Amino acid sequence: MSLFNNSYFVLFLIILIGFIIGRIKIKGISLDVSAVIFVALFFGHYGIVVPKDFQFIGLVLFIFTVGIQAGPSFFESFKKNGRDLASLASILVISAGFITFLIYYVGGVDKNLSIGLLSGALTSTPGLAVAIDVTGSSLASIGYGIGYPFGVIGVIIFVSLLPKFIGVKISDEETKYKQEIATEYPEIIQRHFIVENENVIGKSFEEIDVRFMTKAVISRILHDNITLVPEPHTIFNKGDIIKAVGTEEAIERVKLLIGPQTKKTIPLSSNFDVRLVLVTNKEVVKKTLGQLHLLNKYHATVTRIRRSGINISPSPSSKLQFGDKIMVISSKENMKKVAGIFGDDDSQLSNTDFFPISFGIILGILVGKLSINFGDFSFSLGLTGGILLLALILGRTGKTGPIMWTMTGAANQILRQFGLLFFLAAVGTSAGSSIEATFQNYGIELFLYGALITLIPMIITTIFAKYFFKMNLLTLLGTLTGSMTSTPGLAAVDNMVDTDAPAVAYATVYPIAMVLLIIVIQILSIV
Repeated sequence: MSLFNNSYFVLFLIILIGFIIGRIKIKGISLDVSAVIFVALFFGHYGIVVPKDFQFIGLVLFIFTVGIQAGPSFFESFKKNGRDLASLASILVISAGFITFLIYYVGGVDKNLSIGLLSGALTSTPGLAVAIDVTGSSLASIGYGIGYPFGVIGVIIFVSLLPKFIGVKISDEETKYKQEIATEYPEIIQRHFIVENENVIGKSFEEIDVRFMTKAVISRILHDNITLVPEPHTIFNKGDIIKAVGTEEAIERVKLLIGPQTKKTIPLSSNFDVRLVLVTNKEVVKKTLGQLHLLNKYHATVTRIRRSGINISPSPSSKLQFGDKIMVISSKENMKKVAGIFGDDDSQLSNTDFFPISFGIILGILVGKLSINFGDFSFSLGLTGGILLLALILGRTGKTGPIMWTMTGAANQILRQFGLLFFLAAVGTSAGSSIEATFQNYGIELFLYGALITLIPMIITTIFAKYFFKMNLLTLLGTLTGSMTSTPGLAAVDNMVDTDAPAVAYATVYPIAMVLLIIVIQILSIV
């Protein structure tokens, strides 16, 4: 048929059929977007191929958006508990790489096929992208297609049965986790106090510096039945009532500094307004609240910052990020000016600037071409590694001068999905032409090897987590699914628990596992 000679018709037909098949669920399990590569393998087997240009366009878009999104959590993950999670992710990925080495070195399986099997067994599409880039062989795609199905199903079965295997109740682990999280991210509360401490009466807010002394924010003051927003020169008078916002610990310090708590509340004056303002102005991103001088210039006070679903108690040193929601109290006259400083433009969240995307990809390609020589040994990051490394750095940086490297979650997801679909369709059709010969040579053997790569590293990691790191089961489940880069596995865990512990661990280790797998694949390709 002439239509099948039309590359873009074939491309979108493969994507369409892949999405239809990917949405089919059998006992809650589906292939999702990865169904596209299986459809593409089928088309490729019959000689219908998508041009390689689509493969590389998809590759660079996918890897760049993954790096931009993962950048902040990748570098932050090395702080505090993240080091333990990073260690476990490293154990899992390195052990999987070692098993893969044994498969082709001892088992006699083709190296390129084994590397593809590794990326499939760990359900890592970025790993597949790197495998194809460094091996230059379609066998990597075939290995991925063989290892992927059990990589999805095996992780889901393992994490579902793990609590029973190790004899731990999820409800008990949830209680422990909630106690830990309450200490790490204390709830932001508000209380009212009567000014009675002789040490503060007659002194100004500037002299007392309540924020520094207590870590709480004084949002309003009631003096002679008049509601005021405190300014540096505002005086504490005996009998005044103040409203404080902060953590429970900060509120206790306010009580010691100011006076006893009261149930009387301060009504909001008709001259004042309280509202959530959205940070969309690129000029204030990465600036601190102190640099904006809101109190001195506009008599406005920020009482809390909401970022990624978490309420943060603000301080003069708090740096603003694009998309933050901040609670502001100000006069109605100044509120519009204050909102303008932060941007407060919802439409900015839906706009995508392609200049930093194009510029970032070009820089990543150039970085990938840099070569490090050690005698006869030469190493370069390659197309995938160069773009990923630079995107991680840019994602962590966030902004350079007027250039905003980060993008909204929705924009990132669309571009990533777009790139992934193009990549899978092109790679799959290229690999499909040799899939039959591969099965004739290896048969069921490859499926068994893929299962070993999936299961053994998870068992090893669980042993280390339980006996050496004494890790909470919820965090372990997230660490396993993140290290295996298994979103279906995380979805299965989410149905088992009532906290975000697995999701937090997953987000922490996913970029580490992804980057480490890319390094392992590159090492395997040269040994």
